[in-house]
This record gives sequence, structure tokens and C-alpha cells, in this order.
Amino acid sequence: MFARFRRNRMHPVLRDMLAETHLRVEDFIYPLFIRSGNGIKKEISSMPGVFQMSIDEAIKECGELQKLGLNAIILFGIPDVKDSVGSDAMCEHGIMAESVRAIKNAYPDMFVITDLCFCEYTDHGHCGVLDPHTHSVDNDITLNNLALQAVVHAKAGVDMIAPSGMMDGMITAIRGGLDSAGFVNLPIMSYSTKFASAYYGPFRDVAESAPSFGDRRTYQMNPANRREAISESIEDEREGADILMVKPALAYLDIIRDVKEHTTKPLAAYNVSGEYAMLKAAAKAGVIDYDRVMMETLLGIKRAGADIIITYHAKEAAILLKQGA
Repeated sequence: MFARFRRNRMHPVLRDMLAETHLRVEDFIYPLFIRSGNGIKKEISSMPGVFQMSIDEAIKECGELQKLGLNAIILFGIPDVKDSVGSDAMCEHGIMAESVRAIKNAYPDMFVITDLCFCEYTDHGHCGVLDPHTHSVDNDITLNNLALQAVVHAKAGVDMIAPSGMMDGMITAIRGGLDSAGFVNLPIMSYSTKFASAYYGPFRDVAESAPSFGDRRTYQMNPANRREAISESIEDEREGADILMVKPALAYLDIIRDVKEHTTKPLAAYNVSGEYAMLKAAAKAGVIDYDRVMMETLLGIKRAGADIIITYHAKEAAILLKQGA
């Protein structure tokens, strides 16, 4: 006699009752890209539906997000002036600090996260201060600057810090800086396992953060390495990260599951720009049912072990979830 798995699939109510994984609007963090000026809302051709916005437009966007039940955002800043060390990122009047203050003033209950890195702020596009001899990022000098950057964001009123530069020891440095400045209760969501991925291409268009030379393989992870990926997140947990992250998501679902099984911390996954852009392109070509594929993709990331999903699909998914999709 065959096992009768199908009996539990025959009725839609029973299927829903027995579903092991669920998507909620509360699972999502929506990225916003902010630049100086007023009345700016510039769509990025490689990422339909994603915009560079001025602060006033970002505030309007936050109102729309909250109507959809989306109450968590992660901010990326695009400064007017870039230099070799990313000074704007450490300035209390820089684009990120000003954005945090403005959004928190307009929407105090919006949970605001800042991406903590230097690639958007440096004139060379790398994630920290360059060593003049090796032309790679100087790890230890960059750690000091990350701590300064974190304190600036904390004083501006941010709710969580998300360091993404993959510097060795970054969580220890940032935690030390925050604690010394009195921000002992400010959580850190670390990009703890971030791969040197080709999926980031469209992000570099919107964030204007492409490196002017070379690549980031000396500090971001080799996509071939599974054991190292687990170790990276375990180390950030040991250093004091409150939430861990795997980035990208789709080609690394095995890593999401591995990290989930090897740590005790909540886990985020970043459904990155290239993943988003591919679905948009496939929809435009008419080769997929976009809404169904999008929701299946997000469900797969959640099923792999992510507690939180950073995704450009958040608004579309929230609408479908409200409709009971």
C-alpha cells in the first residue's frame, strides 16, 4: 500500500493548516537609497521600482510603507562629495545622519537600520581606507572608522546598526565604540557571511558604489567556501553581534541553513539586487508568473532558515499578503 501523503493536500484549508513555513509582513526589511536635495525620486533602470530619493521623498515613502504594515527599513546614503576615507559617513551632518534624524522625527515608530560601510562614501569605491602599499583595505584603520561611523548614527537616533564591510574584528570594534558612547542597548545586525558575488551589480548602480579598480575579493567571501562561511558567522556571534546575516540569498540557501544550525542568533538573509532584477526582467519578458515566483522565492528563503528578509520585493509582497495570497 502506498503512503497516502496526498490526503493532506486535497483540501485548501487543510493545506494551509499544515503549512510548515509562513511569510509575514513583519519578516521584511525594505532598503531605501537617500541622496541630498529635494524632490528627487530617480528610478534605476537596472532595478525597476527602486529609486534614489531625497530625504523629503524618503519620508513620503515611509508613510506609504507603514500603510502596508512595513515598519522596518535599512538606509544607504549617497553623498554629494566622496573622498579617500569616506568622511561623509562619519559626519554628524552627513547624508546618513541627516536621513536618520529626519525619518525618526517624522515617523518615530519606524524601525530604522543603517548600513555601516564606506563603499558609497569613498572616491575609490572600496569599503574602507586603502593601504597605500597593497591598495587593499587597511583592516585596522577601517575598524576605528567603523566605530566612529556607528556612534554618529547612534547619536542621530538609529534603531540598529548593520555593518557590511566584512572587516575582521568589526563587531568587536563597533560594539566597543557604541558601549563607550553609552549606546549599550543598540543592536548590531552583522553582514556576517557576505560573499564576493556577481549578484550585486544593480545595487552598485543605485548606490553609486562600484569600485574604481579591482574588486572586493580580499575582504568579501569566496563563493566556493562553505565551512569558512559558517565560521565567519560564528565569529561575529562570539564578538557580540545580535543578529547574523547571509548575503546573497538564492545561490546560498545551503549557507543560510548551515548558519542557522550552527548559531543561536536570529538570522537575516539579503535578497539582493541581482536576484530582484532577474525576476523583473523575466516578468517583462513574459516567461514567469511574477507574483507567484516572487512569493515562492521569499518563502524558500524563509524555509531555508531566515528569520528576517531584506528585500526590494517587500512592498509587492506586503500587498499580496494583505490580499491573502
